[in-house]
Amino acid sequence: MSTFGGLGIAYSGLQAARAALDVTGQNITNAGTSGYTRQNLTTIAAGAPAHATLFTVPATSGGQGVTITGVGRIGDLFLDGAVRNAASQSGYAGVQAGALTSLEQSFNEPGDNGISSQLHTFWASWQDLANRPGDPATGSVVIQNAGVLASTIATGYKAADAAWTNTRSQINGLATELNSTADQVAVLNRTIRSTVAAGGNANDLIDQRAQLTATIAQIAGGKVVDRGDGTVDVTVGGNLLVTGTDANHVQVTGATTLVGAAASPVQLEWAQRPGQSVGLDSGELAGGLALVASANATGTGGPLAETAASYNQLATSLATQVNAIHSAAATTDGRTGLDFFALAAGGPAALSLSVVPTSAADIAVGKPGAGALDGSAADALSQIGTAAGSPDSIWMNVVTTIGAQAKTAIQQSTLADGALKTATSNQASVESVDLDEENMNMLSQQKSYQAAARVMTAVDDMLDTLINKTGLVGRS
Repeated sequence: MSTFGGLGIAYSGLQAARAALDVTGQNITNAGTSGYTRQNLTTIAAGAPAHATLFTVPATSGGQGVTITGVGRIGDLFLDGAVRNAASQSGYAGVQAGALTSLEQSFNEPGDNGISSQLHTFWASWQDLANRPGDPATGSVVIQNAGVLASTIATGYKAADAAWTNTRSQINGLATELNSTADQVAVLNRTIRSTVAAGGNANDLIDQRAQLTATIAQIAGGKVVDRGDGTVDVTVGGNLLVTGTDANHVQVTGATTLVGAAASPVQLEWAQRPGQSVGLDSGELAGGLALVASANATGTGGPLAETAASYNQLATSLATQVNAIHSAAATTDGRTGLDFFALAAGGPAALSLSVVPTSAADIAVGKPGAGALDGSAADALSQIGTAAGSPDSIWMNVVTTIGAQAKTAIQQSTLADGALKTATSNQASVESVDLDEENMNMLSQQKSYQAAARVMTAVDDMLDTLINKTGLVGRS
């Protein structure tokens, strides 16, 4: 290699050190940027020049310096996939835990405002009336307690109804967000592919796409497949949501009210294939769809609809059991065949439950013909709460069922969140910027630049000697 070739080697070293410093500066600048993946300069040694001769030439010359091949993105596909999987499980469990916890809190159990306490108070007031048949004040207490109980049952049903409606609205919002995110991934696929094909650096665009695919995973449990040309495919429910530069959309169909869910279940469908369910098994959308599923005969349907159905069952059972005794009994003035509770036809029983008597005189407390002082019917009514199949046992089953489901959902959410934190931490340990490491890289690159500059200075001195001092030796 000629002396002039040494300048080229030194210059390539200067270029590589400067470019490496630029990459380090980019890393340091984006140390706090969410979703940023650290980068590094990739280089290869430039080989010795080829000799175009007929004879073998001894390999006595060195290489030609260093060649910059690009700027690499230090990402890990396995760790990225683990984060997406954990995010999908966390999304599902979080939606379930939030809704079920809120529903359980609406029960106010145990507490003075809970239905259990109010049922106990209601039965106790019948016992008081049995001891004082016809007493206006005691009868008024029975009517008042019955009204409070009916109102609480209606309020509980409304809370379940509101939770269902809120979840249904969230599902709509999540579907819209999923479609929008899929569109953005498709656009980025197109941009990244063209940038890579042109030899450009698409690392920052890939970071943006990675964040979007993580969002898709959290919403719908999406899976990502790298196509190798700069684009990725994203699947949800085993079907393509994004393929290359095209995105498929989803839509939510079915009832928009709780009362209509049985006839028209809520489901997520492909917009281009109406009627075909997406079939999600993880993500926030799957969690929401499980919550708004309709009630069924076995009590294993959606928890919100099942709870609302339980309120209706409670109202119906309460009215049926109380009316069965009350209608067969007589008031203090001898009237019979009177209902204590009324239920309107055609609507939720929990909302239509009402108290018929308006005064103590309208309450049947004794056996027909036993006289105004007989309180045997009121005594029998006070014992309903302890009988098999009582409204109390129905309500207790509701509370324990939702309580168990909420506890399980909270535990699963806690575990899923922990798994997500672990996956994110593992990803960050490889992909995030470490300022201490970058500072060490910066010092090393600075020294490399200085060394390359010294080589160039040394070669320059040699050339100066060769050009300006050759032939001067021996001159007088």
